[in-house]
Amino acid sequence: MNVDKPLVTTEVQVMFFDTDCGGVVHNIAYLRFIEIARTLLAEQLGLPLAEMAQTQRYPVVVRTEIDYRRAATLGDRLVIEGWLDRFERVRFWCGFRIVRPRDDVRIADCRQMLALIQMPAGKLLPLPDSWDQYRSSPTENRGNDGRPSRR
Repeated sequence: MNVDKPLVTTEVQVMFFDTDCGGVVHNIAYLRFIEIARTLLAEQLGLPLAEMAQTQRYPVVVRTEIDYRRAATLGDRLVIEGWLDRFERVRFWCGFRIVRPRDDVRIADCRQMLALIQMPAGKLLPLPDSWDQYRSSPTENRGNDGRPSRR
């Protein structure tokens, strides 16, 4: 029996250091926002920060795809959603969406491919067997944004 895939939601406020001289969020700041959601998602997946530091097993970003749809600006409050999209034996994909709730504008969509690495050797590890509970059934419903639908 499948269980719902992990889904996290977090909020950030755009600060001065997130913006350029015109008060518009620069592209690298969006990756920091996504990093926050990805860290929370890792905890839901059984990879808490303290344990990662102790075992030296880390999820490492291999690829990032991001579509910037609208500009966020200084002072905006943004909601970042992150979810486990799919996974194989040694790599997995997470999806992210950044929305400005004040006017319900989608700011950015992101997809990242990750792998679990054992440091300091940099050895590629298989994903935990416990993740099998998140395997999708062939008939799983997905929304237009690719997120797993909630039952």
